[in-house]
Amino acid sequence: MRFKSGFCLVAICSLAFAGAALAHHSPSNYSNTYADIEGVVKEIHLVVPHSWVYVEVKDAKGEPRVWLLEAIGRTTLERIGVTPDYLKVGDSIKARCYPLRDGSAGCRLGFIKAKDGSIKNWNGDNTPAPSDF
Repeated sequence: MRFKSGFCLVAICSLAFAGAALAHHSPSNYSNTYADIEGVVKEIHLVVPHSWVYVEVKDAKGEPRVWLLEAIGRTTLERIGVTPDYLKVGDSIKARCYPLRDGSAGCRLGFIKAKDGSIKNWNGDNTPAPSDF
C-alpha cells in the first residue's frame, strides 16, 4: 500500500511539473505577427536555456528605449554560427521578432541582420531568411 501511495504522489508531481514546463515554453506571450526593429546592441547573454540580446531602439518620438530580445540557447546558436564574436556591444543591428502582447519592449527573436550584413535565424529552426529583410 505504501508503494502505491508513493507512486501516485510521484505521478501527480510529474504531471504538475510537465504542465508548468509546457506553459513556460508557450509562445502565447508573443503576438502572431512580426515586427522589424533597428537599434544598437547594449548587452548580449549567450546562455542556456534562453539567450538574450538587449537593443536600444528609438521610439516614435525619437526617445531611446531598450528592448529585450529572447532567443534560443547558446548551444543551438553556436551550431548556426552565433559566437561571442558575432555580435558586439555597440553594433547596429536589425531584428525581425514577435513582440510581447502586452506592448512592453520585448520580443521573441526570429532573425538578426548583423553589422556585417549576415542574417541568422535566432529561433533555431530551418526557416530561410526572408527576402524582404
